[in-house]
Amino acid sequence: MKAKYEGEAFTSRFGPWAAIAGGSDGIGRAFAEVLAERGLDLVLIARNRAKLEDTAEAIRDAHGVEVRVASIDLTSAELEREVAEALDGLDLGLFIYNAGSGRGMGPFLESEASHWLQQVELSCRGPLLLAHQVGRKLCARGRGGLVIMSSLSSLCGSAYTTTYAAAKAFDTILAEGLWQEFGPQGVDVVGCLAGSTDTETFREDTGGSADAMDPRDVALETLAFLGRGPTFVPGAANRAGARAMWPVPRIPLIQALTRANAANFGLPYHALEGDEFGTLDE
Repeated sequence: MKAKYEGEAFTSRFGPWAAIAGGSDGIGRAFAEVLAERGLDLVLIARNRAKLEDTAEAIRDAHGVEVRVASIDLTSAELEREVAEALDGLDLGLFIYNAGSGRGMGPFLESEASHWLQQVELSCRGPLLLAHQVGRKLCARGRGGLVIMSSLSSLCGSAYTTTYAAAKAFDTILAEGLWQEFGPQGVDVVGCLAGSTDTETFREDTGGSADAMDPRDVALETLAFLGRGPTFVPGAANRAGARAMWPVPRIPLIQALTRANAANFGLPYHALEGDEFGTLDE
């Protein structure tokens, strides 16, 4: 797969600073390591300060970049203020929202509603608030990127992951809409629909799987897709499954609905070009 931005072009568009919400381990740490290899300075945001410090120290030692940490609960009532303070004064070019717990799954009625609302806070409220906050800065800057981590679960409702799948569907649709809105302002948005990934959390919850992707591959493929389209599925097998589950091409649908909304609301329409997630292997 050929990336749209490589080398200096990547650094110029998405540097000098990148921030990762949910950046202490798993896929978030993999994003941090790949971006540090490319010379970007980092802000890692997560709740567990000890994990954050361990990850930051390892990345500093390996790559010599500046790494700041911010211990922030992404469901906090003060989320916007706390993140704004963590990013204050930085020339931020890339923001990755990599949070959304799949833990505590099971029958809908066997957990209190508050348990499921916590997932909505983390997977819906968090990315909406931070995409709005960071999106203003990126669009004013005129270049940059926003990655919202979703899941293959977002393609279909399922018993026992009911709220998780619904919350991730919010992320997928949010990313598609922001791709259309932010693109004309120079900001690339992608929603990454990850499948099973070999993270510590996944192994603890499921016992692991031989088919699970390496988090580094998820990060590398997603970053390579930036600027190519609104929706991305890492892994060839996952893309084949997603294509079968969601056969209607997304970009013409997004643009048709945007044209209609623009006409209804008296707002401008900007045509964008992009690749469907099912064309990556061509």
